[in-house]
Amino acid sequence: MEHTEKPLRGTRQPPRNQQWGEAGGRLREILCANRKSGKGGTYAVCSAHVAVIEAAVQQSLQDGSILHVESTSSQVNQFGGYSGSTPSQFAHFIRSAAQKAGLPCERILLGGDHLGPFPWRAEPSGSALTKACDLVEDCVAAGYQKVHLDASMPCADDPGRSLPERLIAERAARLCHAAEKAFQKLPPGSPPLTYVIGSEVPAPGGESDAAQSPAVTTAEHVNRTLETFRSAFSGLGLSSAWEKVIALVVQPGVDFGSNAIFDYDPVKAQSLSATLSNHAGIVFEAHSTDYQSPQALARMIRDHFAILKVGPWLTFAYREAVLALSSMERVLFGTKSERQLSKVWQVLEEAMLHNPSLWKAYYHGSEDEIRRDLIYGFSDRCRYYWNQPAVQAEVSRLFDNLATESIPLTLVSQYLPMEYQAIRAGALQAVPEQMIQYHIRRVLSVYAKACSA
Repeated sequence: MEHTEKPLRGTRQPPRNQQWGEAGGRLREILCANRKSGKGGTYAVCSAHVAVIEAAVQQSLQDGSILHVESTSSQVNQFGGYSGSTPSQFAHFIRSAAQKAGLPCERILLGGDHLGPFPWRAEPSGSALTKACDLVEDCVAAGYQKVHLDASMPCADDPGRSLPERLIAERAARLCHAAEKAFQKLPPGSPPLTYVIGSEVPAPGGESDAAQSPAVTTAEHVNRTLETFRSAFSGLGLSSAWEKVIALVVQPGVDFGSNAIFDYDPVKAQSLSATLSNHAGIVFEAHSTDYQSPQALARMIRDHFAILKVGPWLTFAYREAVLALSSMERVLFGTKSERQLSKVWQVLEEAMLHNPSLWKAYYHGSEDEIRRDLIYGFSDRCRYYWNQPAVQAEVSRLFDNLATESIPLTLVSQYLPMEYQAIRAGALQAVPEQMIQYHIRRVLSVYAKACSA
């Protein structure tokens, strides 16, 4: 064993009939129903962008569903992550956005995605795992209920490009130990934790190599992974925590690269889906489902991929809408020298070129291809830069300019044709913020429909 800390003593375990909180209880009901019938699921919004969260809150209000939001370890951590938020700040942000819109906090399910050493993988495993455990504890203290234990990536002192599954499981158990320790400090009656595990975990934000579709996880791998993780949990005195594992991350054969989308093939995933019958209480969690068709997402739900993760597609939609509005701005004010036009595209690109560390490993090709992918690629690595002050200033300038004149329907038809149709139908106003929300919710509605079928 890599970690020899003594097992937790006196860990407060919830009785079998204890309430899981409204959001946690509804999640478990959804997953149990999916196990029985292949109907119903949940989608997790993996984003910290204000416009995305506001759209997700509105979608939840419309559907009467839980607001399932997750932050990744790179996005939100004890050092701020690329969003600039700690777990407690992120939780406050989500709850405040929900409260402002009239969504009860009891319907919020906060989760941590890829909680592990990923942000610190360039460091030795000892320091990376210590920081990962600190992050897990902070997430639990902030009220996160769903914890994805992801120790699948090698650190600086690990040989090779992949880790033995036993080592992945032992490190995940160490992360779970940290979560259980943090849970002991919560007030009595706090909703219990749930865990997601796995060793075949897609890279956050899409694959860097778009040459071929990923191989589907085999049934044999599922059986071996669950047994390996169960044994690792037991080795740290976490057998009771093992009962809180609700999902296994697997590769169903879906992913995306900067210019490629790998579609779900139910035939290839048939054996994987069938193996769940051997494991009670577990569903599959599917990462990188962005850009899948409505039919594919609905079929994944039927095949027991009951938790669908979506993130880049949502900020991709935000970027589409903002740049479309920027084009309208140029047409409206291009000949009016007294008004300074926004330069969202230019400043966004400048921010990415100034700090390439967040995208350089993911984009390849000629200089022209890379510069195109910086803004337009499906991997949507520009999502890391929207919170830069210079970029935010240009977005504000865009909104301020467009607020001075009505946007003609002819321009909406040209640059945002689906929003034009909604305006013509009386469902939307030609207001920038509303059109952006509508554009993001078009994506969310695809997931909502797939999960409610």
